[in-house]
Amino acid sequence: MIRGLYAAYTGMINQQERLDTVTNNLANATTTGFKREGLTSKAFDQMLTIKIRDLSVPYINEGVGRMSLGVKIGENYTDYKQGSFRETGNTYDLAIDGNGFFAIAFTDKLGRETIKYTRDGQFTTDVDGNLRTLEGDYVQGEGGNITIPTESSRIFIDTNGDIYADDVYVDTVEIVDFEDYNYLKKYGENLYDLVEGGRERDTTAGVRQGYLEMSNINVVKEMVEMITISRAYESNQKLIQAADDMLDKSVNQVGRV
Repeated sequence: MIRGLYAAYTGMINQQERLDTVTNNLANATTTGFKREGLTSKAFDQMLTIKIRDLSVPYINEGVGRMSLGVKIGENYTDYKQGSFRETGNTYDLAIDGNGFFAIAFTDKLGRETIKYTRDGQFTTDVDGNLRTLEGDYVQGEGGNITIPTESSRIFIDTNGDIYADDVYVDTVEIVDFEDYNYLKKYGENLYDLVEGGRERDTTAGVRQGYLEMSNINVVKEMVEMITISRAYESNQKLIQAADDMLDKSVNQVGRV
């Protein structure tokens, strides 16, 4: 009975974690370039139950079966499937068609600059013509930070990421892909770090000017998942209440007899 309480408790904790993941997905359903997150679950390692001092088999601790001790949280994962494109017509809105990420020179609060990666191509230029994210970080090209002549009247970016200002080549937007996305660690909502061991690879992805990649969240699917999680949580809650009632009767009624 105590074991039942524990199993139901672990189920509630697991469903709460899953609910947090789903609500975060829904909150970012309209976030440009956001990738859906999921959570895995797995059973506790099965434990061999032993009969101790059982006189039916003298001096032998005999196994009588296996039992589960509930569920535990596995790991978070990210679904990198490409989202749909939305046409904006804005000159510096870029979407990656295929696998890969924009490289961003990110500066933290302590002034340290590191390279991070994103699928969010909602860019702009500052007064000096530097191509930046909406948060102010520099977009990287083959020559480092991309600077576009401010006096240019026409900016064109082709599918290779080559930038032309009044038909004069300026730079190429850097698109980076990796052999194994398991080496990517999420930073904030839209940025990723490459952890030690991750390796880059060539990419055939193209760049689409005037488009943005939307999140790959299916709102209806996430809402259905939320309902399923809520019902599973309530089921575990009822199991705990039932076990509590049984314990109460065992102690206060049966034990009194």
